[in-house]
Amino acid sequence: MASLAAAAVGSAIAAPTPEVVASGLENPWGVAFLPGGRFVVTEKAGRMRVVGPDGRTGAALAGLPPIAAGGQGGLLDVQADSAFERNRTLYFCFSEPDAGGSANSTALARAQLSADGAQLENVRVIFSQRPKVASRNHFGCRIVEAKDGTLFLTLGDRFSRKDDAQKLDNHIGKVVRINKDGTAPANNPFVGRAGALPEIWSYGHRNGQGATLAADGKLWMHEHGPQGGDEINVAEAGRNYGWPVITYGENYGGGKIGDGITRKDGLEQPLHYWVPSIAPSGMAFLASDRYGPAWKGNLFVGSLKFGYLDRIELRDGKVVAEHRLLEDGRARIRDVKQGPDGLLYVLTDESNGKLIRLRPD
Repeated sequence: MASLAAAAVGSAIAAPTPEVVASGLENPWGVAFLPGGRFVVTEKAGRMRVVGPDGRTGAALAGLPPIAAGGQGGLLDVQADSAFERNRTLYFCFSEPDAGGSANSTALARAQLSADGAQLENVRVIFSQRPKVASRNHFGCRIVEAKDGTLFLTLGDRFSRKDDAQKLDNHIGKVVRINKDGTAPANNPFVGRAGALPEIWSYGHRNGQGATLAADGKLWMHEHGPQGGDEINVAEAGRNYGWPVITYGENYGGGKIGDGITRKDGLEQPLHYWVPSIAPSGMAFLASDRYGPAWKGNLFVGSLKFGYLDRIELRDGKVVAEHRLLEDGRARIRDVKQGPDGLLYVLTDESNGKLIRLRPD
C-alpha cells in the first residue's frame, strides 16, 4: 500500500496508438461488447446506443425505464450477459427516481436487445438500492458478472448519508451480490443475520466507480475518496472497508473526517490509495498479450481529474509502479475495458465523448 506520492510512478513511456472508434457521444459512461465487433454504449443523460464495427452510432434504443438524470446520476454502467449470443441479455444500472421524483437510488435492470438492435425488450428492474435519497451524487454503479454467474454492483454513499455505509440495514455505501433474477444468493455473508440486508457482500465503501474480476475470480474495485484517499480494494465477503471511520482523505476545503484516523482494528486497509485524488473511474485487468508480456496482468484505471489512463504494475498483490497513458489528450477517462480482441478500449467523458481503441505499436 502506498500513496501516489510514495509509489513508484513511471514517467512517460512508449504507448499504444489511440484510434477513435466512435465520436459524438454525449458524456458516455459505460461500454460493453456485442458479437460481430459491435458495442453498446450508455450516455449519462439517459440514452443507450449500439455502435457498429465501422464506428457508426445508432439511434437511441427505445425501452429504457424512467431515469433521474442530473448531477452524477443518469444512465450509467452496462454489461452484456456472458451468454449474450444465446439470450441477448444486457444489464444496466441507473439512478432510479421515486414515484414523486423527489428522491432516487441506484437500480439494476435486465433487458433483451431486440433482434434488429433498435430497442430493449422485456425490461425488468431486478434490484433497487434502499433507501431512496434526495441526492444527485455518489451512485457508484459498476456491474461485474462473477464466474458463478452472480452479479456484483457497487453502490455509493449518496454523499449525505456516509454514516449509513457502516450499517447493514441499508444498501448505502455497499457492494451487493445478487442472482440474475434479483434474489440474494444463499451463500452471501449476511443471509439470515437479523437486521442485515441479504444482498450485501461488503460494506464501508464511499463511491465505487470501477470494478473488475481478477484472474482468480476475486472482485477488485476502486472508490473515490473525499479530498484525497481514493482507494483500490479487493472486496471480499463480509468485510468492512472503513468509510467513513478510516480514510486517507480529508473534508473538502480541509479538516479531518471523524476522528481523522487511517487505521482501526476490524477495518480493512486499502490495497493502494492516491493522495492527491485522481478521481478514478473504470477498471480492467489486461489478460491478453497483445501489448507484450510486460503489460499482461497489469491493472488499468481511468482518471477523471487528471485525464489519463493509469497502467498499474502489480507484484505479489501490491502496486509497484504506475505509468500515465493518454495524458496528452487530457480527456476525462470514464471507462476502460478489455475487448474480445484482447485490446483495451476507453470512453472519454465529454459532451463530444469518444470510444477509443488502443492499437499496439
